[in-house]
Amino acid sequence: MTAHVVLIDALNLIRRIYAVQERPFLLNNELADNTKRQVLHNTRIACGQALSNIITTLNPTHGVAVFDSEAPCWRYDLFPDYKKGRKKMPEHLAQELSEIQDQFLQLGVDSIEPEEDEADDVIATLAIKVALRNQRVTIISTDKCFLSLLNENIQVYDYFNRRFLDANYIQEKFSVKSSQLVDLWSLTGDTTNKIPGVAGIGQITAAELINTYGSLNAILSAEKIKSSVKEKIDAGKEMLKLSHQLLTLKQNIPLGFNLKDIRLDAASV
Repeated sequence: MTAHVVLIDALNLIRRIYAVQERPFLLNNELADNTKRQVLHNTRIACGQALSNIITTLNPTHGVAVFDSEAPCWRYDLFPDYKKGRKKMPEHLAQELSEIQDQFLQLGVDSIEPEEDEADDVIATLAIKVALRNQRVTIISTDKCFLSLLNENIQVYDYFNRRFLDANYIQEKFSVKSSQLVDLWSLTGDTTNKIPGVAGIGQITAAELINTYGSLNAILSAEKIKSSVKEKIDAGKEMLKLSHQLLTLKQNIPLGFNLKDIRLDAASV
């Protein structure tokens, strides 16, 4: 039987659900102490409902929720400003994660919390391993980084908009192929994660360069690029290379488990 593995970007799902639950209770962008318990309860219930909906909609044979490690990942060693200024998870939500993991487990889905890796790299590693066995993978996330993994065996599902983010979506939004996205973002930067890219190069210019030359390496070695663009690329070459390294998902994270460990019980599916 062909496996269908659902990989849940857990904090992406949980934090977006929490934001929806929190919004009606916010006053001056603050949450009153006496409402935190209610918001957390609502979040926990909504997370369970979301997972149940995901299982019902996608009918997977295997599934796992992947969390980020508490320790900073390798990207901070290369670039200390990685995710600088990004809003941190509220402490009361962080303390609720174990309860949400228990909620997931009640639905038959276990959780992984690596010691030192981001969920993105763990999900990428597992997705590629499964896909190489010609098995199906669905990644549940709105994080665009996973779009670079799309192939005939790997798909990305946006639970909140109830749609698959496919090749047509990528072409409409970014004007390049899935396999070219990391090169595109290396040029433009990634504001979500505070990765700079090349100063002065926007998405339209970056997409035109990639569609003309095919890859970042070809762009760097090309001689007929417009002089003003070439000057920007030359000036930002070191950051360009670093950005590419930061944006590339690792695919060799030691997992310590195999597919049978994340098989869903028939009753939960």
